[in-house]
Amino acid sequence: MERSPDPGSEAPVVPPGVRAGYAVFDRVTGKTVREHRAREVFRSASVVKILIALDHLERGGEPDPRLRAMLRSSDDAAASALWRRGGRGEIVERMAGRMGLVDTRPPPADKPEFWGYTALSAADVVVMYRYLLEEARPGHRDVVVGELRRATRRGTDHYDQYFGIPRAVPRPWAVKQGWSGFEGGAASEEFGELGLGRPVLHTTGLVGPGERYVMAVLTLQAAGTSFPTAAARVTELTRRLRPL
Repeated sequence: MERSPDPGSEAPVVPPGVRAGYAVFDRVTGKTVREHRAREVFRSASVVKILIALDHLERGGEPDPRLRAMLRSSDDAAASALWRRGGRGEIVERMAGRMGLVDTRPPPADKPEFWGYTALSAADVVVMYRYLLEEARPGHRDVVVGELRRATRRGTDHYDQYFGIPRAVPRPWAVKQGWSGFEGGAASEEFGELGLGRPVLHTTGLVGPGERYVMAVLTLQAAGTSFPTAAARVTELTRRLRPL
């Protein structure tokens, strides 16, 4: 992937206590225009639902209301049902091989039901969206991108999905957000590269006419960070990275 940093621009300051990895890719020029720790691994939270959906469709599954709700409103029950149906971590292995994802791995062996513990990087998220637009079957692409364009203001768990790209970048956009670890206060201990015990908040998607840009902003927040605080941080970081 060719890189062309924005001339004269400085990397946005990441708040203390936050680990961030991001990438912004221009599909017209074929260049990465902004990146920082793009190969660093984070736990996926709901961003993995793109892989779950594509795997389901590519194995002949129907784009039923459950799959659409998983994409549009980040329905966790739908994701869990499709995760089990697809073989759990086998979904990640299949799609990583098909897409050429180099950092993406299934959840830890002792947590096979936790699809949100899939490991991925900002660079791999860019590859996922490029595959979706450039290599997936048109019918599959239209289902997934169509639902991401219609992302609801709130997920089925009532969390506000409109942070990051939806707040910082003008339409048109299609987004898949991810959040985890904000329920009931997080433990202070971090476990390995997945940051278990600390909340994550991610904003990813396609922005601009013709889906010109792919954006992926992944963050691991400090233990005990509230959702509104994390959302404000991710939105400000995204605003500083926006290519439009």
